[in-house]
Amino acid sequence: MRTPFATLGVVLLGAFLGSLATGMLVQPSQPAIAQAPLPAAAPPFAPAGDAFDVVAAKLAPSVVAVDALKPRLPSTVNKGKPTEESGSGVLLRLDRENGIFAVTNNHVVSGAKADEITVTLHDGRIVRPTRVWTDPETDIALLLLDAPDLKPATLGDSDRVRPGQWVLAFGSPFGLNQTVTHGIISARDRGQISLGNTIRIKEFLQTDAAINPGSSGGPLVSTDGTVVGINTAIASNSGSNSGVAFAIPINLVKRIGRELLQRGSVNRGYLGVQLAPTLEPAEALRLGLEKVRGALVDSVNPGSPAAVAGLLPKDVILKLEGVDLRDENHLINIVSNLPPDHKVRLGVWREKQLRSVDVTIGEWSTSAKAK
Repeated sequence: MRTPFATLGVVLLGAFLGSLATGMLVQPSQPAIAQAPLPAAAPPFAPAGDAFDVVAAKLAPSVVAVDALKPRLPSTVNKGKPTEESGSGVLLRLDRENGIFAVTNNHVVSGAKADEITVTLHDGRIVRPTRVWTDPETDIALLLLDAPDLKPATLGDSDRVRPGQWVLAFGSPFGLNQTVTHGIISARDRGQISLGNTIRIKEFLQTDAAINPGSSGGPLVSTDGTVVGINTAIASNSGSNSGVAFAIPINLVKRIGRELLQRGSVNRGYLGVQLAPTLEPAEALRLGLEKVRGALVDSVNPGSPAAVAGLLPKDVILKLEGVDLRDENHLINIVSNLPPDHKVRLGVWREKQLRSVDVTIGEWSTSAKAK
């Protein structure tokens, strides 16, 4: 049963949790940061107006609602009872061999078994996934469905998305299935937001399309009818839409999804440093930098690849293999994509000089406490 979503401060597109809000807190940690250069080649803008209803009709059969019965948790609020959480999803085919999946957010289904999850299709049919794969660090979940006449949406290319482009957001805000809103891409590569302890890989698309709690896992769609993102979080002091929402780029979903299907888990690189959540302008000037950029090292884990390479607290990592780093999240994303035992050269700002540091990437494990 779907119930209204209670107000939270700033929420991860919040699914429902019985009559309680479950959206994880999402607090923007600093003002907007300059984005990476935009792609040189991009498709022309599609006209608004009539194009929206065409896209809505095309996507409707692929948009689903997702409900999960979460296990009992010690709580004085729900008194240890199982809780129902609801969100959204989209039918996608990630490759030709593994079938059709309802792709949603991990925080919608985390902790629930396959037989405790239901997917409501566009035509009202209710099916259970036969298998579930999740990646908490990107907040991605794949629900394998075995049902006739499933209609997967078309995968887009999020690398070609640019600010100002029209998009449509689909989902089930407040339990209202098949809701469609529109807006534009406000920015790319947003990572300076806090999404709880499990989500480390953040390179979100930002949109002003009206997205509200219950839309977690719904698709963000270009006017050519292709899925370019999976809606995940909103920044809001009221818990409802305020024109600032975030979606996981679909290219990241494709890469993580295919690795989950091939390996059952995601293999990630590991450096072994704790990074400052922000590099403040005053600190950047004190360190001799002309502008805010790079990742400031707070501490180095003993015995880690970073320690072996000689990285030190107060180092600012400015480059990785010649790539200029925007911020700490940019570094985390790149390192996470590298295979273990891969050797890289870092450009490190130390004592007001740029130095080169060679490091061999380690293997990340969920028990590691460094980035």
